[in-house]
Amino acid sequence: MTTSAEKGGHPAMLTPPVVSPRAWEEARQQLLVKEKAQTRARDALAAERRRMPWMTVEKAYAFDGPAGRASLADLFAGRRQLIVYRAFFEPGVFGWPDHACRGCSMVADQVAHIAHLNARNTTLVFVSRAPQVDIARLKARMGWEIPWFTVTDDFEADFGVAEWHGTNVFYRDGERVFRTYFINNRGDEQMGGTWNYLDITPLGRQEIWEDSPPGYPQTPTYKWWNWNDNYGVDAEPDKKWVEVSEAGEAAFRDQ
Repeated sequence: MTTSAEKGGHPAMLTPPVVSPRAWEEARQQLLVKEKAQTRARDALAAERRRMPWMTVEKAYAFDGPAGRASLADLFAGRRQLIVYRAFFEPGVFGWPDHACRGCSMVADQVAHIAHLNARNTTLVFVSRAPQVDIARLKARMGWEIPWFTVTDDFEADFGVAEWHGTNVFYRDGERVFRTYFINNRGDEQMGGTWNYLDITPLGRQEIWEDSPPGYPQTPTYKWWNWNDNYGVDAEPDKKWVEVSEAGEAAFRDQ
């Protein structure tokens, strides 16, 4: 290890050694073995998550939204899967009424374009106790486009988010709604990206390389990917990437 120069009264940093390009590449390859193992372990965990038992949601819940009153089933917006993040934005939260909780705001800042989730039959919403007028003002100020509803009843207490933030996942089968997964605390740190959200859903990424139960919807890896403004448009995917997808599905998992 080497040390960097002390600056501004702070102790000098004990930094890694500086090596040749060949030694650097050898070190990277050694670390890559562990990183690939972690990727495969993450895929296996997601596969196990898809096999978790479901819990029937028996109680009726009501939310306020931009279009008025909405039920939990309404939050699905016609899709099969629903991801609900409870964000702290209400009187008493630090930053009110100009800002939501700093941590919850960082989560919101990291949310990818929701069109990609929607293309996988999945809806993402945020919920808070703040009235809709305050939520609309906050979204405009911060540049957020996530659907955001107001909690009006015991939803938070019933689903583990009364005292802290958390992400619940639900699945809709006709009129029936099931709770399929829940993650909170540091587990929420990984949320925001499309892949991480899909990995906590019961259907997963819905790609053919995944280990999913029989009958689950799956399509070639690259074939469904699209520009966020082209979903629903009669646009063919790039032929090159479709060919890559069809030829390399088995290798994709091990990358």
